[in-house]
Amino acid sequence: MCTVTIYPKNNYDFVLTTNRDEAPDRESLEPDFYTMDNTKLLFPKDVKGGTWIGVSEKNRVVCVLNGGFKHHERLPEYRKSRGVVANDFMLADDIVTCIEAYNLVGIEPFTMVIPDWNQTLKIFELVWDGNFKHLVELPPEPRVWSSTTLYTDGMQKERQLWFENFIAFNVLSGETLLEFHKTEDVDNLDYGLIMDRGFVKTTSITQVEKTGGQLQMRYENLEQNIVTTKTFNVPQIVNG
Repeated sequence: MCTVTIYPKNNYDFVLTTNRDEAPDRESLEPDFYTMDNTKLLFPKDVKGGTWIGVSEKNRVVCVLNGGFKHHERLPEYRKSRGVVANDFMLADDIVTCIEAYNLVGIEPFTMVIPDWNQTLKIFELVWDGNFKHLVELPPEPRVWSSTTLYTDGMQKERQLWFENFIAFNVLSGETLLEFHKTEDVDNLDYGLIMDRGFVKTTSITQVEKTGGQLQMRYENLEQNIVTTKTFNVPQIVNG
């Protein structure tokens, strides 16, 4: 839930890749299909509830990073898991209306990256800072996010430079972006893309690539060296 990149390929398609940095003993299940409120979903499941990335037949992907704009002190408990909020957003008929109405009081701060293709591709960023929602529609261009709970401003800026350098010297694709997430500053265990601080480490990489009416989710469990690939057929939107 802690490093995310997105590459919009055109007005409808994209590649989103996320490295999950988590306590190595926190259990999760490989991606599978679920039906909630008569809606088909695909996501890896956190056994504590919800997910950090999921696909919905509502023509949407929801991806969660821990933390808002800055590092925060955790409370002893929260009303609802951020992963459950992600599930709720995947079920929404209209994501903007849902976010505006959704009660986030008592939810730990988070950032969500939400590609939505109910018309042309729109990329939303929602930051909940613990007090206010900050929802923006982003320009359709490559971006990188790093969780504020694990990475200082200086670390985030250096990671941004890594990504800008990668974009400048590589042809962007699902394959090259996956390689970036696996190898960038590989010897830097503190804040390389694959990090390991002992109590927290990169435990998995999930990539979602949409091409026309088909979306593929690739999930790599780095702890068990297992790769799972699932295909999700989505309606193609034709305007006018």
